[in-house]
Amino acid sequence: MTMTSAEAQIRSILADRILVLDGAMGVMLQGYELTEADYRGSQFADHASDLQGCNDLLSITKPDVVREVHKRFLDAGADMIETNTFTSTSISMVDYALESSVYDINLAAAKLARAAADAQTAKTPNKPRFVAGAIGPTNCTLSLSPDVNDPGFRTMTFD
Repeated sequence: MTMTSAEAQIRSILADRILVLDGAMGVMLQGYELTEADYRGSQFADHASDLQGCNDLLSITKPDVVREVHKRFLDAGADMIETNTFTSTSISMVDYALESSVYDINLAAAKLARAAADAQTAKTPNKPRFVAGAIGPTNCTLSLSPDVNDPGFRTMTFD
């Protein structure tokens, strides 16, 4: 297997020092005290479900805020930032009736993180910045049955 350029860079840097990963995107976003209207933006103004708290959606509806959080982490010294995609799966987005928007959310988040990392790297080319895709737990347990009378039952499968 051949090593990618990014992998080679990361391995080279790790031979000399520890890489710093950004912090908690969700906590940072909460600090902006955004409203339901902020989460909806014009793109989801007529969406049937409440969207406040769907931080991943902000990559589409408030990209300036997500961009600013990335910049703050990079300015603080992060070598690697994570995409704003912690719950951007079709399983988790059921809570907001946004399953059909998962691809768009992930794409927007990846573009924002990549642009922020590239902009910071351009300022200090001797210290490259990297982007890692982020994925958190879902709102659905795959390893336990929700039915105590049927321990083999699962609402979802790993597939």
